[in-house]
Amino acid sequence: MTAAPNPRLRRLLAASAAALVLAPLPGCSDAAEPAAAVPSREAAPELLPPVRAYVDAVAAEDPDALAGAFAEDAVLIDVGRRFAGRDAIRGWADAEVIGGTLTVTEVVENRPGHQRLLVNFAPGGTGGFAAHYAFTVSGSVITKAELTYADQPKGNDS
Repeated sequence: MTAAPNPRLRRLLAASAAALVLAPLPGCSDAAEPAAAVPSREAAPELLPPVRAYVDAVAAEDPDALAGAFAEDAVLIDVGRRFAGRDAIRGWADAEVIGGTLTVTEVVENRPGHQRLLVNFAPGGTGGFAAHYAFTVSGSVITKAELTYADQPKGNDS
């Protein structure tokens, strides 16, 4: 959602970015203390396979795998900016996503062909902001993704 200042700095940030961290859902632990976020897939919320591919591609810092999670004619809307087609999505991912850390906090909506996540995205691997990522899925690919800041009202993302 936010571009790194320059390619050299972005590469440096990408090299030092932390791995994907998935937080367990509330109530899923017998521990007395709240569970800390862990990089375990067992603790991850259940994601639709193409959504899982997107999340895994961010963690692997792989813009080609990220783009491959989308249909050839998919649309991605990032806080109002529209990227149409797999090539445009790959360019967006390379410039603005790869090198960041994506933490899936909660699946807030889950129905056939659609999943809306509450995430934390840290563009340089540190800090970050809460966002909603809404994915429309057809078969094994994402056909539409709409990314909004968590404090924005929910749009028509189906």
